[in-house]
Amino acid sequence: MSGPTPRELLVVEGARQIGDGDLVIVGTGLPLLAATLAQRTHAPGAKLVIESGVMFPRVVPTPVSVVDPRLMHGASRHGSLFEALGGLVQRGLVRTGFLGGAQVDEYANINSTWVPRESGERVRLPGSGGANDIASHCRQVVVLTDHERRRFPARCDYVTSPGFLSGPGARAAAGLPPLAVKVVTDLCVMEAEDSALTVTALMPGATERAVLDNTGFTPLFSPDLTTVVPPAPEDLRLLREELDPACVYFPERKLR
Repeated sequence: MSGPTPRELLVVEGARQIGDGDLVIVGTGLPLLAATLAQRTHAPGAKLVIESGVMFPRVVPTPVSVVDPRLMHGASRHGSLFEALGGLVQRGLVRTGFLGGAQVDEYANINSTWVPRESGERVRLPGSGGANDIASHCRQVVVLTDHERRRFPARCDYVTSPGFLSGPGARAAAGLPPLAVKVVTDLCVMEAEDSALTVTALMPGATERAVLDNTGFTPLFSPDLTTVVPPAPEDLRLLREELDPACVYFPERKLR
């Protein structure tokens, strides 16, 4: 079996953030693959909640939206957005939320609302959905994203989902509960708890220089910097043969 692609590394490391028995809210795309991989390997008791209101499904590959019937297979309940966000997330019952975004800044704030063009015009993005609820009320947020300089500015142009706002203490001052953030990219893992993001691990083959060159702020590096453990062959087999055999989320595999 060929070695992992950068995005496969990202998904496998994302799956490792889910513990057995965790209640996790996810959307489609790479977060869903990560959560489903965790269920199939080390966390069979993980319970998935889909923002649209699907509760505890056993996902059939490979859904392409939050209303795809394959996402609803074996669910305990086909509920509503109100039940998922109001009944679970806002009550603090969901441990881990997976998010994406166009920008993630130094203090782990996320922007998925708009970004400026060089002309000064604004490019409208999908917006919050339940992302603000997730960042405000989950105990842990995991962000899966490609590592590009434009995605990691020093400050987001707009804060859709709060991390630590302007810095240490600002989240508590805004009345928000404590949060742990882990940003997993194709270059590294960055973590924060009421602080600036710190690089705690590099992806196999990545360097500190590559992280610095592709980040719009100067991240801290942990003195105990490690390297992410490569995926086990069985993890790659599951991703490639069972969870995404048509390369819906890994189109780069078709080029190999």
